[in-house]
Parts: sequence; C-alpha cells; structure tokens
Amino acid sequence: MHSWIKILLVAMTSGLASSDIAVYDLRCEYKVNPLGIDRSCPRLSWKIKSSDRNVLQSAYQIQVASSIEDLAADKGLLWDTGKVESDRSIHVPYAGPGPVSRQRVYWRVRVWDNKGNCSDWSQVAWWEMGLLSASDWKANWIEPGYSEQTDRSNPAPMLRRDFVLAGSLKTSRLYITSHGLYQAYINGQPVTEDLFTPGWTSYRKRLQYQTYDVTGLLRPGRNTIGVILGDGWFRGRLMGGKGRNHYGDRLGLLAQLEVTYQDGRVDCLSTDRTWKASTGPILASDIYDGEVYDARLCRPGWCEPDYNDADWTPVRLANYIANLVAPLGPAVRRIEELRPVKIFTTPAGQLVADLGQNMVGWTRIRVRGPAGTKVTLRHFEVLDKKGNVYTENLRSAKQTDTFVLSGDPNGEVFEPHFTYHGFRYVQIEGWPGQPSANDITGVVIHSDIRPTGAFECSDPLVNQLQHNIQWGQKGNFLEVPTDCPQRDERLGWTGDAQVFARTACFNADVAAFYTKWLADLAADQKPNGSVPHVIPDVLSKDQPTGGGAAGWADAAVIVPWTVYICYGDKGILESQYASMKAWVDYMARRAGPSLLWKNDYTFGDWLAYATNRSDYPGATTDKDLICQGYFARSTDILQHTAKILGKDQDAKYYAKLLEGIRSAFQREFVSLNARVASNTQTAYCLALGFGLLPPGQRQQAASRLAADVRQFGHLTTGFLGTPLICQVLTEYGYLDLAYMLLLRKDYPSWLYPVTRGATTIWERWDGIRPDGSFQDPGMNSFNHYAYGAIGHWLYSTVAGIDLDPERPGYKHIIIRPRPGGGLTYAKASLESMYGRIESAWRIDGGQMHLEVVIPPNTTATINLLGAEPKDITESGKGLSEAEGVNVVRQDPSQTIIGVGSGTYHFRYPLPHPSDD
Repeated sequence: MHSWIKILLVAMTSGLASSDIAVYDLRCEYKVNPLGIDRSCPRLSWKIKSSDRNVLQSAYQIQVASSIEDLAADKGLLWDTGKVESDRSIHVPYAGPGPVSRQRVYWRVRVWDNKGNCSDWSQVAWWEMGLLSASDWKANWIEPGYSEQTDRSNPAPMLRRDFVLAGSLKTSRLYITSHGLYQAYINGQPVTEDLFTPGWTSYRKRLQYQTYDVTGLLRPGRNTIGVILGDGWFRGRLMGGKGRNHYGDRLGLLAQLEVTYQDGRVDCLSTDRTWKASTGPILASDIYDGEVYDARLCRPGWCEPDYNDADWTPVRLANYIANLVAPLGPAVRRIEELRPVKIFTTPAGQLVADLGQNMVGWTRIRVRGPAGTKVTLRHFEVLDKKGNVYTENLRSAKQTDTFVLSGDPNGEVFEPHFTYHGFRYVQIEGWPGQPSANDITGVVIHSDIRPTGAFECSDPLVNQLQHNIQWGQKGNFLEVPTDCPQRDERLGWTGDAQVFARTACFNADVAAFYTKWLADLAADQKPNGSVPHVIPDVLSKDQPTGGGAAGWADAAVIVPWTVYICYGDKGILESQYASMKAWVDYMARRAGPSLLWKNDYTFGDWLAYATNRSDYPGATTDKDLICQGYFARSTDILQHTAKILGKDQDAKYYAKLLEGIRSAFQREFVSLNARVASNTQTAYCLALGFGLLPPGQRQQAASRLAADVRQFGHLTTGFLGTPLICQVLTEYGYLDLAYMLLLRKDYPSWLYPVTRGATTIWERWDGIRPDGSFQDPGMNSFNHYAYGAIGHWLYSTVAGIDLDPERPGYKHIIIRPRPGGGLTYAKASLESMYGRIESAWRIDGGQMHLEVVIPPNTTATINLLGAEPKDITESGKGLSEAEGVNVVRQDPSQTIIGVGSGTYHFRYPLPHPSDD
C-alpha cells in the first residue's frame, strides 16, 4: 500500500461526523437479479452512496434467505455473515449451503463506514439457480421429421405442441436451447426480448441454455408453445463464406417447461415425440446473406391453442452430448432505433435510405401493397465517390432482406428474425409507391453491455472520434468481439479483441461479456497450448495447425488481465490461469534454449502504414521482434498473475523466464546505442511499452521513436503498435507529439476518417483514399474497432482517469490529466464497480480548473501538473484548510495530492511557457 494512503486512512477515520450512507446497485456475477445461473458460489457486489467526503466501508453484513419473508423477519436464514470487518464490497463469494437446481434465494446487505455510521439494509435482490445436473433434464433433443437440403439455407423450421394445465399456477420456468438459433412463443406471445439465443459459443464443448420465467404467459386450461429455428452460426455460412454446416447440418430443439401449481404439484412438459414441425414464411435466413420472408405463407395462430396442425410433420428424436452451460454474458437485444436522415435517389437511379450512422442490426419497414409484391432491402456502409451504392467490400455477403407482401389492406410490418447487417445505407427495390422516413426504422442491436464511460473535449473532431469508437464497439460486441459486422467474416478475432480490451472496459460493462468469451477461448485452445486465431474456433477445420500468432493468441493472457485490473475480478484469473499458463508454456517450448520465439506464423503489425515508393515500401516491423515482444508481455503478466493467486513457485519460475526473454530480445534486436531492429515506430513502442530495454537505453530509444514521428509527421503503426504509441510518447516526455498524432487530420491519422464522414472506426487508415477511391475491397471494413484503442489514451491521459493495478478495479484511482494540443477542456466519467468517477478540466484565463469525483470506498491520487501547493485552492480554500486533502509530494513539475471519496474542485495558475 502506498505510504500516503496509510496516512490518509488514519485521517479519514478520525472524528465521527454524522453521515447518511446507503447501499445500492446490488449485483450477482455482474448481473441484477440473474435468473438461471450455475455458479456454485456466486459473487456479490454493491455500491455505497454518501454525501460526505472520505467515506470507506469498514464492515459489511450479508443475509441470504429462501424467501423475502424470512429475510424481513431475520429468521431461517440460509447465510448470515454477521458483521465482517472488511472494506470489500465487490466479488464477495456466497458461502452458505451449497445451491440446488432451481433454487431462488434473496439477499440484502448493510455496511458500516469508517466514521461509525451504519446504513439501513439495502433493497432485497435475488438470484436463481438453473439446472445444475444433467439428470435435471427430462427433455429429449428433437429435430424436424422432414428432409432438408444441406447446401443452402432452408425454410426455418417451426415446432409446436399443445398442452393443458390443470390448476391455478404459482410459477413456471422454461429451460431451452437449440442447435441453430431459436425464437420461442407461448400462447402467441414471445417468451423473451433476447435475440440470437442460445448465443454463439464453442458449440461442441459449451452450449448455452436459457432460463425464462413464463408464469405470466400461461393460463389454466389449454396452452401452446411454439419455437422457430434459424440457421445462425450453427449451420449458416461461416469462415469468410467458405462453407456451411460448421457445427452440423440439422437444427434441433431442447426445451423443458416446468410448472408449479398453487397446491404444490409440479408438471414438466418437455420436447419429445408429441411435438410437430412444419415451415412457414421464413424461406431462408443466413447471418451473412439476410432473410427471405413471404408473408403469404404465414400461419396465423400457429403458436396458440385451437390451431389445426393436422398437416404438420412429426418430429424425430436426436441424441447429442450433454455440454450445457448457463449463460455467463449478456444477451443480444434491441437497444435503440434510428430513422433515416434522408431518402434519395443516387445518380445511378438507386433508391437509398441513409440512417446517418454506420450501425449493426436491421431495417424494419411498414409497407402496404398488393399480394406478391417483393420489397428488397440491400444494406451497405458507404457510397462510392459518384454517390452510388457500393457493396464490393462486403465480398460474398449479400446483406439483403426480401419481403413478399401478403396484401393486407391495413399494411404490413417486416423485420428479419435470424440475421443482422452492418450498414448505414439501405438500397430499396420494389417498394409500392414512395417510402417516407416513418416507414423505415434502423433497429440497432448488440450484446446488452451497459454503457459506463463517457469522454468529451473542446475539439469536435475528437468528440466524433470518441463517438466512432463507441459505435464501433457496440456494433462488434454481438455475442463475441467480432472484427467486423458486415462482410462474410464477423468472427471473434483474438488480436482485435486484445488491443481494444482496455478501451472496451472503459466504454461499457464488458466483464461478463469477456468472461463468457474467454471460457470459449480456453475450451478451443489446442492441447499444446496454442490459441486459435478466432474464438469460437471455426478456422481450424480448414487450418488444422492454425493459431499461435503473436499479438493474437496473447488475448489468452492480456484480456483476462485487463478484466482483472478494470473490475478487480480475481476470479477471472483463477478460471483462466490454466489457459494463460498453457499459452506461455507453448511459446517457451517453441523458443527452446535460446528463448527466441520465431518459429510460428504471425500476422505482424497488421495493416501498418504502407506506400508505393520503391525506396520505402512501408513501416514493416520484423515479425520475430513482434513475437519476442509479446512472449515477454504475456510472461510478465503471467508471473504477476501467479503471484496474485498465491502460486509462488510459478511466480518465481516465470519471473526468471521473463529475465531470459528480455535478455534474448536485447541481444537479438537492440544495438549498443538503443537502435531497435526494424527501426519502426512499432518496434520502439513494443520495446518501451513492454519494458524490454535496460533502464539506461530507454530514453535514448524514446528519442529515436520521437525522431521517427517528427520525420514522418504521422504514425506508421498497425494493429499492434497503434494502441501503444501515444502512451509511450507521453511516458517518455513527448506529450506534444502524442497530441500531434491525435489531432492530425490528413491520412494517416485517427481524424482522417472523421473528416471523410466516418461514424465508426475504419479497418484501414485509408479505407477511402484522399482521391475518393477505395482501398482493396477484399479487406476494407468501415466498422472495425481495433484502431479505436486510442480511446484508452483519451480517457487516461487527456481526461486523466486511470487505475492502479496494485489496487485493481479502481479501488485506488489515479487522476492525472495532461492538457495539450490546444485543447481548452476535457472531461470523462466512468461508472466503476464502486461508483461514478469523474475528471473534468478546463483552462480559463491562465487558470487550470479541475473537478474530480471519487466514489465511496475508494481513494485517489491526483496529479496537478505545473502546480505549486501554495497556489492551489480546493473549493475556494487553501490546501491546508481543505477537508480530506493531503499533499503527498511536490516537485518542480507537479503537486501530488491524496484524497478519499467526494467531489473536489481544484484551481491553480498554469505556468507560462517561459517558466518551463
């Protein structure tokens, strides 16, 4: 613990001022009242609210009961911690009796603070277990009993069953999963708002099932359950459009409806031979290609009682391995809706609606016309330089929905069921008459990750860049962290995920999202420890030895570490440790006694700056250097992880291994005067950012990096160097160059796409060239979040919110804004596990104003650059008079202050340039 924190804690506990504290935002495994979990010891978290400064939790008490009544009466409790002297308020493991299937428990918490106050009990929260044993499943897998084609998308199967409930209902749960995607209905009503269930996982090893409370959909007497199945990732096109049926060529359903009556009786209705199957209006559905829907083939009332299913086909039973797991991450849902900003005709005569934002989802239309009218919606990202439809960069993905009207005189509404598109524009063909903006809606979907971070500054182009980063994340966080959402790819590329992880964790609550994806990474990791290029792994079928690429496979180590430091989640390190260790051990074996890892394929610094000049083809960084750099980076993280988990022998082993890897890097790639091989910006970024150089060479190497940036006047980095460059420049005293790179508007730069009208991050620096032409259509996504990794620097350096890895999860917060680049203000906020953090600065009349918000149960170090203690005021008072403000250190360049929770307003004169 920092020495100043110990001093601050003593100061914070002196005096017993009255205070109102409250507990709120109770979560279980990151979720609010989760239904159907399978964690045996779920972890509980809460936040504290107080209007006072310097509030720390000193103790807590958790109570858990099987009913709200028992909890209120404080009797018959399953678990009562009593008063536990601890400041821990996140990830507290339940330690009561072992859970049983279907069990719902209720919990509450109260806390004491460091000033002697005790909160009231929190509001009651709950969690409910799913089916914890294979023997809990009474259902059978069923498939449609009719034959299908295996080389194309078939009409979507519809399955149904009528049943009778004899008595008054108390509760009912539907446990359900499928091969392919499903949409479930009871008595004509959808069971859930979740989309693309059961989600995308490594299906052969981990297939998610969902649990739904359907009590309100059922009634005594006759009822009907119906389910539509779609190809989805299970048997739709995947792998860059190379083939279908990756996981199987038959769709299937497993469902179990359990009903508890008021008198205690229990009925179980399961998938079995009594179900029937048919097809309907969905003639084809494919994630890449879109959906064909013929409304003339609708079956009104098909999932309601009294429907005549005499012409439906019996189902057949199937036998599949038991690999079911409860969901760890959030479901995909409709999040928001957009209306066209313009409907126009292109120079080529194409009718196009512009949604104004490159988004992910689909188009919902309201249309009226004669039966048999075919309306086609073709989705795409950009117009060509003549203003016409451009789809070449979609490769083989059609991204087209076709709706055949039934002729309903009242009009019809269409939206697809089992597909999604990446698009800003929609080409409309066959519309009867002229559509209006009210007829067309862009439905934005993604995994339901809660927004947590915000950033704004005085430069509108940088604000648009932040907008683009956030929308790029939303569009590509759909079940897995995809590379792109529009072309025939949309895979969980590991390299993209790891470079963007820190930015992602600021923008949204992605802990559960990554936890789910990392479980699939561990499941798909090869026996030798190598990590596939994409997760879930759908490439190894064509590339049996594929994987193990530096900077990509390191996601196995870097992403869990990022979740740990951002959310304080030690559990993710415990669950992923074997996977992390296997990857580092793989590199060590491949490197051999030399400890130089250079024997595997790697993508290198993907899409780095390139030219057509014969004397300078581009900034190509030696792939062996990149391999060695990431070998060191992952080993460094692993030795820290081992130490945190109490694996002391492992920690010593990997610390020693790291020393050898660094020495090998220095021998192989670094000259005596700190010239790093390849002499590229990325080479220096890796060497400095990953701590690979001896202390005596670091500043000299940094000056070489700075000289290269000055020479070019722009960055030359690709996917692996870009996340590091501004961070490294700032750390070594070149903040001006970091701001120059951020604010540059010409190609290549972050703001160049913004000046071209981008609303998401591009895959390439020059997806649209300055002359209006396009880059190689084979790889030219306009929604590709990797270069958005600059977001971390915006939040941590420009606005100044950072974390302390020694006290992870923002338990100890670093506030260190670094104004520059002519910006006059910047602000950011983050809803952390402990509550809201804010840092907002502005420069006015030569004065620096900094407002900081620190949540209860945390502390912070605030760096006031260019400030002297005698010139600083806090809320109008000198530092010696300000409540809870402690000067930790002062040197000629800054004053460092320690504070506890609360809101602080600092002001001090900025030094004149001549004073520097």
